[in-house]
Amino acid sequence: MDINEVNGGVLVLQHTCEDGPGYLGQWLDEQGLRWHAPCAEAGQAYPASVRGYQALAVLGGAWSANDERPSLRQAETLIREADALGMPVLGHCLGGQLLARALGGHVATLPEPEIGWWPIVVAHSAEAQDWLGPPGAAMVYQWHYDSFVVLPPGAQVLAGSAVCAHQAFGLRQHLGMQFHIEITPAKVDDWLDHPGEGYAPALARCPHSVQSEPDMRAATALHLAGSQAMARHIYTRWLGGA
Repeated sequence: MDINEVNGGVLVLQHTCEDGPGYLGQWLDEQGLRWHAPCAEAGQAYPASVRGYQALAVLGGAWSANDERPSLRQAETLIREADALGMPVLGHCLGGQLLARALGGHVATLPEPEIGWWPIVVAHSAEAQDWLGPPGAAMVYQWHYDSFVVLPPGAQVLAGSAVCAHQAFGLRQHLGMQFHIEITPAKVDDWLDHPGEGYAPALARCPHSVQSEPDMRAATALHLAGSQAMARHIYTRWLGGA
């Protein structure tokens, strides 16, 4: 299906104010597609149903997928409804964790966090290449302490990294990612200006998996173009299943 035939609009679930749609919103605008992004932290309620939309995207955020927040449980309800309707769901970081939880997986804190630009290895399977592009190493942006450590039944691992074995999974028409393919320079700047209490201890404890601020800014200039090329591939594949 041509992505421009998607006419019901895209629902984007935003959890926190600092983790907006980024490059996803830019890409949707470039395609001339309508989208709606209610933000839970800003007090904007998520819809009661995904009916009327053509696709669902779930963004990241500093919260844990295991937190007892009503908006997180509502996001999982909407994911399950989308799955039942055959609607494609795309999960970014926390969104990928919620996708895993909603469909029967498990999320837990990793022994080591992953923050900054780090390589993932795309699997050689046909599904991995369909979703993510050529097999082998790809540099993507990470900011996570948790991950989907147990995948939903039937899900296939599409990519992994040295710190996080499950960097992406595919299940039916859905893709869950642990990395931030929607990253932009503005998001990097904002997150580094407000990195949260966990960042400094993580950098001191795990310098092999947590980048310093100067290294992160320099790496953004080097790797952003490749990341956005992968994002375009992923987003086109996602809406192709709408």
